[in-house]
Amino acid sequence: MIDDSSPIWKYLVCMKLPREIWALGFVSLLMDVASETIHGLLPVFLVTALGATVTSVGLLEGLSQGTALVLKVFSGPFSDWLGKRKPVVLAGYVLGAVSKPLFAMANTVGLVYCARLIDRMGKGIRGAPRDALIADIVAPQIRGQAFGLRQSLDTVGAFLGPLLAIFLMWISKNNFHLVFWLTPVPAFLSVFVLLWGVKETEKPSPSKSSALHFRDLGKFSRAFWWVVIVGAVFQLARFSEAFLILRARELGLGLELTPLVLVMMNLVYSFTSYPAGNLSDSIKREWLLIAGLLVLVLSDFFLAFGTNLFWIFSGIALWGLHMGLTQGILAALVSDHCPRELRGTAYGFFNLLSALALLMASSVAGFLWDSMGSQATFLASAGFSFLGFVLFLGSTSLFSRHPKDT
Repeated sequence: MIDDSSPIWKYLVCMKLPREIWALGFVSLLMDVASETIHGLLPVFLVTALGATVTSVGLLEGLSQGTALVLKVFSGPFSDWLGKRKPVVLAGYVLGAVSKPLFAMANTVGLVYCARLIDRMGKGIRGAPRDALIADIVAPQIRGQAFGLRQSLDTVGAFLGPLLAIFLMWISKNNFHLVFWLTPVPAFLSVFVLLWGVKETEKPSPSKSSALHFRDLGKFSRAFWWVVIVGAVFQLARFSEAFLILRARELGLGLELTPLVLVMMNLVYSFTSYPAGNLSDSIKREWLLIAGLLVLVLSDFFLAFGTNLFWIFSGIALWGLHMGLTQGILAALVSDHCPRELRGTAYGFFNLLSALALLMASSVAGFLWDSMGSQATFLASAGFSFLGFVLFLGSTSLFSRHPKDT
């Protein structure tokens, strides 16, 4: 029998983590089932059914993901001012849920753009206050575990969604609209889990101003701003997963099997997020981020030079590994190096620069694909990833090994 105080047991069942962290993880899981069922089919739907160009797909992904990140600039500080996180998080999930029927009704590229932007607006509204809520709930010594677990459960939904898409496309004989009509079910379930399963046990002190706290920027450390800068460079390398789908299609993956791209990526992402977060509580988080940047370089080379689906799916798996090594770690690093009362604002400003970088990344990726071919797109990603690696490797002295709850 395993000793319930042993590190192995705590690792397996995450005993240290509060119920609210698990609930937030399952909220993310359900919403991602809905979103990724659509996302796994959307690039192919746009290009084959609606006649969109790859450049327009890249622009849509850049705008939608950039919109999500920009809105975190406002939702994070607003939750600081309000002194409550949950109402803002709930509003974001509701908006994400009500966007889902619009995809089912879409018969033009314009309506798909509208639905995608509304969906990402919801993501932007909920993202920063949700991350701040997690940081409010857990002690700094287990912060990496908390972010890793939520990210892991989120990613379980992200590979279940594409699996569901494959099954539904098979039984519906490739009826995109019928598949899209079923996605509101898990989306609204996520809203109910959040409403009844998450209690805001510890609230931040309300800010005295509803502004974006520009005068408070001096309270942030050099380490925080370096995380912001490197995070933006990282986003230049990490364009939308829509290009992974299009690359697999380019080498012959069947229409009904295109969601397998997201299944592979998110399977690896899910199984590595919590272990990476857990490990980051014991070592310097920055080393995991540096490793993730190098993994992305390797992934890009596989995707750029692969000549068959084996190499492409190997690159996709490495893409998922780099996500598992970096996404929860970046969120934890922001919390490690910002004042407690300005966590929402910190996540907002972090995501502002990331949003601008992501908009540029997906737009440039689509342009490079149409003008120079898919290889140029992935080689550009490799270059930006290596730049991020160099910047972060030279800055590790800025960070302390054990974060303090400032």
